[in-house]
Amino acid sequence: MDHLKNIAAIVTGGGSGMGAAAARMLAEAGAKVALWDINGDAVKSTAQEIGGLAVSCDVADEKSVEQALAASRQAHGAARILVNCAGILIGRKIVGKEGAADLDHFHKTLHVNVLGTYNTMRLVAADMAMQEPLTDDGERGVIINTASIAAFEGQMGQVAYSASKGAIVAMTLPAARDLARNGIRVMAIAPGAIETPMMEGVRDDIREAIELNVPFPPRMGKPEEFAKLVLHIVENSYLNGSVIRLDGGARLAGK
Repeated sequence: MDHLKNIAAIVTGGGSGMGAAAARMLAEAGAKVALWDINGDAVKSTAQEIGGLAVSCDVADEKSVEQALAASRQAHGAARILVNCAGILIGRKIVGKEGAADLDHFHKTLHVNVLGTYNTMRLVAADMAMQEPLTDDGERGVIINTASIAAFEGQMGQVAYSASKGAIVAMTLPAARDLARNGIRVMAIAPGAIETPMMEGVRDDIREAIELNVPFPPRMGKPEEFAKLVLHIVENSYLNGSVIRLDGGARLAGK
């Protein structure tokens, strides 16, 4: 998909961090971007900045996604690009000082990260599949999901988060195979530590330890670097069914 001028795109979790950066990058490339976020107020400023559409949406709720999809389609036409960045991280050890971890945190993490990704992917893909191809290869669209290197090397307290991101990794190839006949590619990006609002509360000593674990460059990643990879995946039609790590060569330690 080489030319993005007036191509409709949807970015979930578009209110901040990697989602906002991806939305900006796609808009700069000429795409018409709808930014979905459960925090409707947070997404409005970014949408206004890039001339996009702000939509309040709970990705794990079927009706909410259906309504967001209808609003996006009405404003921009059927989406040909979906970037799933919406997600949460709740840390719990299986057995902590107060005993067994609560089941609710595990359920909530998988509900948002896994069910939310699948829910958005299935509904947007169904819409994409009904559109005319954009390329000589018959490509109709591309879906990019956000995993994490925690899917491969989860740390202490990350059982729920790692399980949710591992599920996104595991979805990638079968989803690409499912949607191949529709001309829809599916990829995933597994970022390491990225400078997002989620990292703002991290203590300086923990931040230094994270950066020391990155071979090169020895720092956290930038949301713009995630966005550049999103744009490359969109433009490179031979990328399909794979997960790309974006981590500076880092491998997570046990804690």
